[in-house]
Amino acid sequence: MRGVMACRLSGSGSYNVVVIPLRTSLCSLDALRFYLWIKRLKDLEKEKDALWSGLEILDRGRLWYHQRLEENRARWDIESRIWSSSYQNELVEARSCLLRSQIQRVNGSLGSVMSEPNVSRNPWVSDAVADSDLRWHNTALTQKVSDKNHQISLLELEKDALLQQLEDLQAARMHQNPHKLRRRSAFY
Repeated sequence: MRGVMACRLSGSGSYNVVVIPLRTSLCSLDALRFYLWIKRLKDLEKEKDALWSGLEILDRGRLWYHQRLEENRARWDIESRIWSSSYQNELVEARSCLLRSQIQRVNGSLGSVMSEPNVSRNPWVSDAVADSDLRWHNTALTQKVSDKNHQISLLELEKDALLQQLEDLQAARMHQNPHKLRRRSAFY
C-alpha cells in the first residue's frame, strides 16, 4: 500500500506530492511519524518566512527611525535659533507626544519579542506567528474597508450636492417659465 501526501512549498503556489510506500496503512505508526515530520518542516518554513518578513520590517523600521532622527535634528536646529508662537508649539508638542508614544509602544513590543526566553523552542511560536499574521491582515483589511467607506461617503455627499443642484435648477426653471412646464407635464 502507498500513502500519498501533498504539501505546499513555501514561496510558491504549487504543491509537491510525496508518495510513500507504507507496509500497512495510512493509519500506521510510520505514516503518523512521517506526517508529524512533514508538519514540523512546514512549521519551520512558516517560522522562517515570518523571520524574513520581520527582518524586512526591521530594515524599513531602521530607515524610518533614521529619517525621524534627521527630522528631529532639523527641528532642534530650527528651535534653537528661533522662537515660534505658542499655537505652533502646542501642535508640535502634541505631534511629538503622539510620536513618542507610538515609538515607545513599538520599542516595547520589539523588546519583549527579543527578550522572550526560549522563543525559538516554544512549540506555539508558529501559532503566535500565524495569529500575528492574521491580525496584521485583519488590520490591513479594516483599513481598506475604512478607506472604501470614506470614498462611499464622499460619493454620497457629491450625489446629494448634485441632486440639490438639480432641484435648484428645476425650481429656477419653474419660476422662469411656469406655463411651458405645465403644458409639457400634461402630455406625460
